[in-house]
Parts: sequence; structure tokens; C-alpha cells
Amino acid sequence: MQIQFCGAAREVTGSAHLITLDDGYRILLDCGLYQGRSKEMQEFNENFIFKPESVDCLVLSHAHIDHTGRVPKLVKDGFRGDIYATHATRSLCAILLLDSAFIQERDAEYYNKKHGKFGKSKKPLYTRKDVKPAMERFVGLPYDRWERIHPNVEILYRDAGHILGSASVTLRIKRADGRTTTVGFTGDIGRPNRPILRDPQPMPECDYILCESTYGDREHELKPNEMEKFLNIVKSTCVDKGGKLLIPAFSVGRTQEIVHMLDQLESAGKLPKIKVFVDSPLAVNATTVFGAHPECYDAELQEYMLTDDNPFGFNSLTYIQDVKESKALNFLKGPAIIISASGMMNAGRSKHHLRNTMGSPKNTIFIVGYCAPQTPGGKIRDGAPGLKLYGEYHELRADVVIMDSFSAHGDQSEMIDFLDNQKKTCKKVFLVHGTIDRMEAFGGALEEHGFKGWAAPKLEEVIEIE
Repeated sequence: MQIQFCGAAREVTGSAHLITLDDGYRILLDCGLYQGRSKEMQEFNENFIFKPESVDCLVLSHAHIDHTGRVPKLVKDGFRGDIYATHATRSLCAILLLDSAFIQERDAEYYNKKHGKFGKSKKPLYTRKDVKPAMERFVGLPYDRWERIHPNVEILYRDAGHILGSASVTLRIKRADGRTTTVGFTGDIGRPNRPILRDPQPMPECDYILCESTYGDREHELKPNEMEKFLNIVKSTCVDKGGKLLIPAFSVGRTQEIVHMLDQLESAGKLPKIKVFVDSPLAVNATTVFGAHPECYDAELQEYMLTDDNPFGFNSLTYIQDVKESKALNFLKGPAIIISASGMMNAGRSKHHLRNTMGSPKNTIFIVGYCAPQTPGGKIRDGAPGLKLYGEYHELRADVVIMDSFSAHGDQSEMIDFLDNQKKTCKKVFLVHGTIDRMEAFGGALEEHGFKGWAAPKLEEVIEIE
């Protein structure tokens, strides 16, 4: 039996791990897109390390594109097996993969217009037409129930608390010599005590674990009173200064958290009479998916829904999909809250809203998530006095507020707590989905907490499983 690390190996994106059983049956864990703009990124996305037709089944941990973004290409290039996912992951993939295909089509069109006259051309990895055949291969599975996917393999999904439908994967594998080997894959580990979703649930005891290490070298800031701080930001910006509050937020997860907080404030009679807009077609569709999967909600949200059956909607909230309506927000007079993707303000409608709000001291830019250093969001986080957007320099006069406690990734202590029940049985932890410096820090912390061993496999490396 072997595990080959085919993505997110000493990298934080492009998750893909191939397990080959004693009888040759091949299980692929995740099939993610490498997100970035380097030449290496493009080559990784275009060329699989393995032959797609040689894979017998695909098991997805959750719907984020860095874990699912190459699924349509996998099917397009010859994969003919089943794709297993939780029911909510299947629903989210239906919209996220279409969005990913549309972005690739648009990027290719823009590139070809700009460079086509020089003989260069670019094709998308896949188009929207390629998404349907991929979705037809999906098989939805519930949480907390062993399901047989092969005569010698059973699978168990447990809630990972990261995004809607996210799960850890446990494979119970019967070996050729009659032994049973249990392999666990954490997917992305969420955080306890976050709104909407249940806390991460520990995996059954495993012999080997593939574990993410995104924040393996750090602790998140202590959680402030988010509701109170959020309300104060709304009041100081929209009431005291009469300005606009721009909240760049990722379409899946973060947007729904922010909307639910506003919904709670409105229900409690604390939210000022201010117009609120969610300006992102993908976020609108994702919120619909959230409403269709209450099985993922935590106890607090289920109790809240006894008195408010729509936790993602209130009278002053408007969801916007139409481009004309989005552009009209640029000319909106008076205070407003605008929640828009992307969260890093490097694309999508939030980049346009940033250009139109950053120049006034009445406005506030409220950053609630990680932003890569070279993105507009990252530069603002690092104190840039202004930005070049759409070919023109814009001075930053708006207030900037940052609150990192919204992170959906567990920190070092939270991940170790999640793995705590594995110390006695786990022979080795293979760290994935992180940079090597963070893996080394997390590996050291695992040793201090009594784990027997860890490794940080390189891309394409093959590990023999005893």
C-alpha cells in the first residue's frame, strides 16, 4: 500500500493525495486547484502527476476550490469513477465549480485579446460545459456513518467545522494479509465556538494521518466580543460619520457569518436603520445552499431559528446579483454596509467598491480574513498609504479595521486538540497543506505533545505503508 503526495505538498494549495491499495485500487483524496499566478502554478494545474483514468474513486473533504478546483479537468481527462462528498459539499461544488470555470473562460478571453496578435493563446483548464459531466459523478454521503466504497474499504465522514459540509475522512482498509489499516485525512480543520457550524469532531483512532498545517506555527488572537466590536464599527462609520462600511468577504462561509451577525443585531433591535447589501452573485447562491443544509448547523443556530426562520435575511438587507444594480452602489448617497467578494479585494466586485470607498475619511474598510501579501487587501493590512487600482493611484483616506478572529482555520493549539485522541495509535502524521516552515513548527509541537513521528512529504513523493 502506498500514498503519493500529488498536491499541497509543502504548499498551502492544490490538495491531492493518491492512495494505492494492496490490490491496486486507487483512491484520490481531493483534487484541488493550485491558486496563484506563477509558471509553476500553471504547469501544476495543467498536468496531473498520475493518469486520471487510473484513479478508481475520488473522495472530497470540502468544497473550497483549492480542494476541488481540478475535478472537472480530472473527468475531462479520463476519470470515470465515483466522486464521494458530503451532501452540502456536493451542493456547494455545483456552484463553485461553475464559478471557477467562468473565471477561467473570462481570463482566457482577456489574455487572448491582449496577446493573441503575437501568436500566443490561452485555453481554460475547463469550461462551464465540463462541469455537468463532473457533477453527474458525485455521490452524496452523510456524516457519522460508515459506508462501503470497495470490498476492502469503508469510509467515514465527520464534521470538520471549517465550512458548510466540510469533513475529515477516515478510511478503514482491509489489507491483503487480513490486517486492517486505518488512514485519516483531516481536510481543513475548523475552529471551535464559531457561529453557524458545529465544532470540529475528532476522527476515529487512526494508524496514519494526513493533516493540514496551514496555521501550524501560530495562535490566533484571542476572540474579542465580536458582536459588540462589530456593532461599534457600524455605529461609528454609518451613524456618526454617515459613511459606508465596506466588508470584503469570501463568498462561502465568511459572508454568511457576517450576515448572520447583522441578522442577530436586527432581531435584537440594536442594528441602526442602515441599508445592507451583499454584492456577490456567488455569495447569493452560496447563501441559498446554506439555507438548504440545516443538518450542518450548530445547536445555537438551530435554537435561534425557533424564533427567526431565516438567519440570513432581514428587512434592510438586499442581495445583489445584477451587474447594473452593483454599479448603482457606486452612486449611492448616505450610509450603507456593503459586503462583497473577493475577500482579498484582488478581483470581483469588492475591488471596484474599494476604489470607490477608500478615498473618503467617512468610510471604513473592515478586513475580516487572511489576505495574501501582494493583493490589495494584503497591502492595506501592511499599512500601504494608497494603491494603484485599474491603472490609477488612489490614496487611502478611509479608516481600516482588521479582525482576524474570524479565521475558519484552526491554529496550532486547536489542531493539536483536534488530534489529541490519536497520540496512542497513530504511527506517523504526514503534514500537508502548509509551507515547510509552518510544518516544521507544527511537527515540533506534535512531538512535544507525545506524537510518535511526523513527516513533510515533497511533491510526487511516494510513502510505503506497512
